[in-house]
Order: sequence, then structure tokens, then C-alpha cells
Amino acid sequence: MSAASNYLEDKVLNHTLGNASYAQPTIYIGLFTNDSTNASVNLEAGTLSDEVSGGGYARQTIDFGESSGGTASNNATVTFPTATANQGTISHVAIMDAVTGGNVLFYGSVTTAKQIQNGDTFQISNGNLSISLA
Repeated sequence: MSAASNYLEDKVLNHTLGNASYAQPTIYIGLFTNDSTNASVNLEAGTLSDEVSGGGYARQTIDFGESSGGTASNNATVTFPTATANQGTISHVAIMDAVTGGNVLFYGSVTTAKQIQNGDTFQISNGNLSISLA
């Protein structure tokens, strides 16, 4: 995952260039089912219409280790609640700044799309999600 949203790009630029401060948010990871060619465009613009909903879904907090060489990776396994209904095929993930609503910070497609059916869980193993600004 290496794409920053327009929202985050503006926040970082304004903070770095002294125009406005940007407080570090609590971050969450969300799951998205849009596998069209427009998914990245939608997430960059902050469109959340394809986020999983219902069936026990909830965004989860995610922590990252300190960056090295322009890349940071999650430093703990993230496990989403067991689905209580079919949730669709997960094709994208996004780092968000709120447990609901909020803003997309980073986004990207998953290596292999995964269909989440009733009784399934979605998990991101420790070190398996990297964000890069390089």
C-alpha cells in the first residue's frame, strides 16, 4: 500500500511547510469490496461507498512500527470480527482516521482478493501490511 489520499497529502504538506498543524490521529483499517478500476480513484477522493457493512463488520485499530527507508509495516496481527453474514470480496484496504466515517489516509489493493462469507474472518498478519512514501 503506497498511495496517500488527497486529504492526507494536503495535511502533510500544510504541516511540513508551516501552514497548519496536523495532530497524529488514532488510525483504523477498513475493508472495501470495490474491485473495479475506479476503486483507487474513489478511495483517493475519500469515497467510502464500497466499505464492508453489516454482518458483524467493524474497522479495527492498527499499529505500525517506526519507518525505515521510507516504509513502515504493521507491528501486530489485526483480526476482524467473525462475519455473521456474507460480506463480499475484499479487494482493497484503507487506513482511516476514525472508527466510522472520517477520512482515508492511505489505501491500496490486497495482493489476493478474499471472499468473506458467514463464519469467516479477515486477518492481516504482523508485518504483512506496509506503507511506503518512497
